[in-house]
Amino acid sequence: MESLWGWVLVPLAVLAGTAWLGGIVLAWLRRRAIFDHPVERSSHQVPVPRGGGLAVIPLALFAWVMLAAEGFAPAGTVGIAGIAGALALLSWQDDRGGLSVGWRLLAHVVAASAGVCFLPDTPVFQGLLPPLADRVATALLWVWFLNLYNFMDGIDAITCVETIALALGIMVVAQLIDVPDDATTMLALVMAAGALGFLRWNRPPAQIFLGDVGSVPLGFLLGWLLLALAASGQWAPALILPLYYLADATITLARRLLRRERFWQAHRQHYYQRALGTDGDHGAVVRLIAGGNIALIILAGLAVFWPVPALTLALIATAILLAQLGRRARAQSQPQPL
Repeated sequence: MESLWGWVLVPLAVLAGTAWLGGIVLAWLRRRAIFDHPVERSSHQVPVPRGGGLAVIPLALFAWVMLAAEGFAPAGTVGIAGIAGALALLSWQDDRGGLSVGWRLLAHVVAASAGVCFLPDTPVFQGLLPPLADRVATALLWVWFLNLYNFMDGIDAITCVETIALALGIMVVAQLIDVPDDATTMLALVMAAGALGFLRWNRPPAQIFLGDVGSVPLGFLLGWLLLALAASGQWAPALILPLYYLADATITLARRLLRRERFWQAHRQHYYQRALGTDGDHGAVVRLIAGGNIALIILAGLAVFWPVPALTLALIATAILLAQLGRRARAQSQPQPL
């Protein structure tokens, strides 16, 4: 019965609860007129309620805490859930009125610095750095990951699809290692269930957006699972699974820095944003990304046994995905025949 509770009932409750609560949150946001209004850099054309993370994060965190209370979650789960909850509250304030870049970044640094205390004692960077430097580098990497998770939440369904892909990939890797990690698998299953439930409202054309209250805590929670995977020795799968997000966000940021732009401001320069082109087909772009993520999940599984060859293939697969998105952007920019 305990196994049924952990593996089936909790994820199903999160899925159904998120799908149901999404409608309530949507109606409440409309009444409060909390909208993401389109501007020149937006990827949508009409105002859309922002703050759908209120339907996802509380249920996911509650499920994590309940699993931890029953002994179905790794050590540190409750602490990480608490930090994620604090990030959600701060991000909700940002969704409502906006916080300065400095205050947001400070909060993210504090959250990641506290979060490393709940990682395994083994080094994330596989002994390449001294222990203190390993922890500092881990915190900085975590800050970048939760921010890029927020940056990449720019079109319908993309964060739901990425969350499901990362969670499924973590589950696959956790079950392929020498001693299958059922506790991590259960936490990842909750994340996938929450994202799938919210997809009911966020699929194109989206009726509601996650907002910072959703994307920032999701990045923090998934970052913890990935870093814990790396600390357990599975550094290659931990790098492969989010490789598309890492590549798109990092390359775009580097280009903006080289052009001396205000990189913290909203823009439409990510590969997935430019791929929307003139037709604005969010579904077509997300399907391309989902296909790339399926390849990365398979390669992450192979990386458990052959890390370097699998990582090489993953880099090639990510380059192909970026090229496909670029090709779609160029095709959309061409004049259409009369």
